[in-house]
Amino acid sequence: MKKVFALLMVMVMLLSLAACGKKSDSTATGNNEPAETKANTATETPAATEAPTATETPAVSKSEPTDLTMWCIAVESDSNRHAYETAIADFQAAHPEINLKWEATQNQDYKTKIKAAAAANELPDIFFTWGGGFLREFVDAGRVYCLDDAYADYASELPDKVLTNHTFDGKRYAAPTNYNAVAMFANTDLLKQAGFDKVPGTYEDLMACCDALVAKGIIPFGCSGKETWCVTEYLESIIEKSVGASTLTDMYLGKTPWNNEGVIKAVDNFQEMINKKYFDPEGIALSNDEVKANFIAGKYAFYINGTWNCASFTDIADKVQIAEFPVIDSTKSQLGELIGGPSDSLAVSASSQNPEVAAKAAFELAKGVSHYGYLDGNGLPAWTPDYDTSSVNKLTLTVADIINNSKQSVLFGDGIQSADNANIYLDYVSQIYASAIDGKKFVEKLDQDLKK
Repeated sequence: MKKVFALLMVMVMLLSLAACGKKSDSTATGNNEPAETKANTATETPAATEAPTATETPAVSKSEPTDLTMWCIAVESDSNRHAYETAIADFQAAHPEINLKWEATQNQDYKTKIKAAAAANELPDIFFTWGGGFLREFVDAGRVYCLDDAYADYASELPDKVLTNHTFDGKRYAAPTNYNAVAMFANTDLLKQAGFDKVPGTYEDLMACCDALVAKGIIPFGCSGKETWCVTEYLESIIEKSVGASTLTDMYLGKTPWNNEGVIKAVDNFQEMINKKYFDPEGIALSNDEVKANFIAGKYAFYINGTWNCASFTDIADKVQIAEFPVIDSTKSQLGELIGGPSDSLAVSASSQNPEVAAKAAFELAKGVSHYGYLDGNGLPAWTPDYDTSSVNKLTLTVADIINNSKQSVLFGDGIQSADNANIYLDYVSQIYASAIDGKKFVEKLDQDLKK
């Protein structure tokens, strides 16, 4: 009996050990991150590479990814959508220890959304922003995390000169993705029907071309009135080539009044173009996507917008020519003065729970968007390319020539100004397109209402 009892005790001990072994295996498996969670993660936390202290529990920290949120404007119809999707996929594959959740909002709505979030101190960890006054207002309110420390790791790839619109009081606050300017895209097939082999090089010839197009029943320009920033692409080009880049910059910054004869004349010229039926009358109610689709379909001879559109015109590249808007007053302006610059960027919220991690993520994501955006034709890269660029389309290469030969650029009007001033400015621009005010009233209202 003693032997039987001893044998039973041994069996009980063995069963207990087996059960413990199974429990230990189950716990280890439970701490492993599921494959689908890893697929939605992205950037490296410093703690992951440091030796753990006596109080740390490495196994647990590795199984709990750092959550980061990001907002941007890369909606499905945005030309940069593919660049963001691919850059984010690369980032998540390289950084399974980060769970990056992102969402995109259409350009115009995003501006309202991001301003409201900043005012309420509810910005996501990483957020898309434009440089200049748009970003400066968030910085002044203490809502943006300084990226100087993180920038040190990327300085050799991201020239400091492209950070001009994102640097305030000597500190850097955003990682730019690309460099874009406003350009005039032309359908050469339609120009030939009006007797022109190429884009007219002078303002007088451009107006003559528009007259010839109208006579042929072809609409010269398409412009979205539903999205006022699209109207600025036309109006700002006309104003700049009437008063000069330096004068326009000083007006935006409040250094000189808007009540300038050149500005008044520029606005009146713009409205004269509308009255002469150079613009699609239906454009006032169309979105930019609809206007762009009409240009691609051959409804308009010209489309003035940002050079990021090169990606949208690859299928018709053989009949698209790109040029800058011609000079109107050669005593004040010259070719090579452009609207644009490094503006699109990613910033980090000062209230982020993981600002250092978010800062590195912002730089890596910005670099990825710059990479894929350039290959897709969405403008020139802010980051120095370290990859094969032989596939870059000819339209983007034309843009590169225009920008490389430029003499001066003025940041987009709704970006260089503060948010409040930009809203006032855009309101009066929309009234110009609707022919509700003329050039004289435009400058008077701006000088009266803009905050100094």
